[in-house]
Amino acid sequence: MFDNLSNRLEVVFKKLRSRGKLNEADIKDAMREVRLAMLEADVNFKVVKDFVERVSQRAVGQEVLESLTPGQQVIKIVRDELAELMGGIQSKIQFSRNPPTIILMTGLQGSGKTTTSAKLAGKLREEGHRPMLVPADPRRPAAVEQLSILGGDLGIEVYQSGKEKNAVKICTKARDQASRQNLDVLIIDTAGRLHVDEELMKELQAINDKLKPHENLLVVDAMTGQDAVNVAQQFNQAIRVDGVVLTKMDGDARGGAALSINATIGKPIKFVGVGEKLDQIEPFHPDRMASRILGMGDVLSLIEKAETTYTQDKAQELERKLAEDSFTLEDFKEQLLEIQKMGPLDQLLEMVPGFNSLKGMNVDERELKKVEAIINSMTPRERRDHSIISGGRRKRIAKGSGTTVQDVNRLLKQFIQSRKMMRAMTKGGKGKSMSIGKGLFPM
Repeated sequence: MFDNLSNRLEVVFKKLRSRGKLNEADIKDAMREVRLAMLEADVNFKVVKDFVERVSQRAVGQEVLESLTPGQQVIKIVRDELAELMGGIQSKIQFSRNPPTIILMTGLQGSGKTTTSAKLAGKLREEGHRPMLVPADPRRPAAVEQLSILGGDLGIEVYQSGKEKNAVKICTKARDQASRQNLDVLIIDTAGRLHVDEELMKELQAINDKLKPHENLLVVDAMTGQDAVNVAQQFNQAIRVDGVVLTKMDGDARGGAALSINATIGKPIKFVGVGEKLDQIEPFHPDRMASRILGMGDVLSLIEKAETTYTQDKAQELERKLAEDSFTLEDFKEQLLEIQKMGPLDQLLEMVPGFNSLKGMNVDERELKKVEAIINSMTPRERRDHSIISGGRRKRIAKGSGTTVQDVNRLLKQFIQSRKMMRAMTKGGKGKSMSIGKGLFPM
């Protein structure tokens, strides 16, 4: 995500960093490039204009032009303003003191609303909530069936409306049932259309008036760019929108919607969908996203992802092995499997500071499978002690794993390097989160 914008901005800021001192003309040239980059990213024209004006005013200030590192100061200003443009701070769901908290999911057909409803339910359950999903589009049987299947896959209850065709009645009965069952979150998947129409809005308004949801979340497709902003404006005029969920962020290389929505309708982005799997939904952190756009990484999110798959006991065991110099190829393989649980490798790399300078790095997921196959072809003794793997053993391992001797040699070299790096970082007292990250990208 944001690849095009990140690449353009990196070129601009590389020029700034290369100069010892800056003057107003340098700032003006840089801001012209920033403006073009944002327009190419399909950011709203007025949003771009206001953004560039704010950055320019701050960047020509005395504290920047007379700084020892003016280029870095300008980049910091751009980062701060990007974060502010996207809402400044993370906006969370507001839960009711009197459950169930009612979350009304709205959006056009095809935006990913039904899948997002299920993803959100799964995430909230992980956080300790007891959600129920409500299919409130009785005119489209496929919508009810789809949500029932997704709920079943997640083990989350889905309200069964039977023959009831009135969406408002379905929602009120579901709320009553949730209360009886002591469920604390009700996620209502409303009807969508191929375009905003009067019938759709009337139904939404009726549900909104009757249930008085605590959260109205609008689901929009990030890949539609400016159209996503237009849809958000129309829904916000018809009903109260409390927040936005941007889907398909993993497929959007421009990012115009994410950079425009908050500034145009004054509503925060609360979640982003970053893949098709049911666990691929993330809270939206404007400050972290701004850092990722500028190639500064997102270490906090990377640590959070690692901690969801890596237990404290595992981390302590890993540190013990590193300290005792007993980290083996079997442990190395286990690290790779843990990484794969964290999500697509290219998305993890985006969270690593300096990723923009590593664009040529091989992030093919198949390489991890190859590593796993090579290690699986080793004997238990070879996995415990890599030093015994001679030329003949390497040939046998390559043949057994369907790879080449060069692949085996490369893996062994990378294993030794990774072990040294991890041991050095552990001795530096960085703790669990740092230990997890050391061998993240072995290929």
